[in-house]
Amino acid sequence: QVQLVESGGGSVQAGGSLRLSCAASGYTGSGYCMGWFRQAPGKEREGVAVLVIGGSMDYADSVKGRFTISQDNAKNTLYLQMNSLKPEDTGTYYCAASGYVYCRGALLRGGSGMDYWGKGTLVTISS
Repeated sequence: QVQLVESGGGSVQAGGSLRLSCAASGYTGSGYCMGWFRQAPGKEREGVAVLVIGGSMDYADSVKGRFTISQDNAKNTLYLQMNSLKPEDTGTYYCAASGYVYCRGALLRGGSGMDYWGKGTLVTISS
């Protein structure tokens, strides 16, 4: 069983930055897919960024060049550094993990197939 707890959300103006953290407990070892997903009010959940522990990472086109996903193995924590934020980045951001899913596929499917989810952290970007 994996438990995920997000933090770091908040309200900033467009152009600002935020760093989200996801503290994981339980096994999230090599080969695990971990990622960030978001859901704006009235919209479907979408993939933001994913990485395979010990492997590759991938991003939604809308955040490439602005967001960076990373992990700290010692702290068992996943991060999402978000720069040059835009109002359309507003939403609830969720951390998710799975030991079995095709990571890029989960990104493209808005997280479908991910086994473990955090409760989310709200990000609000004002213009």
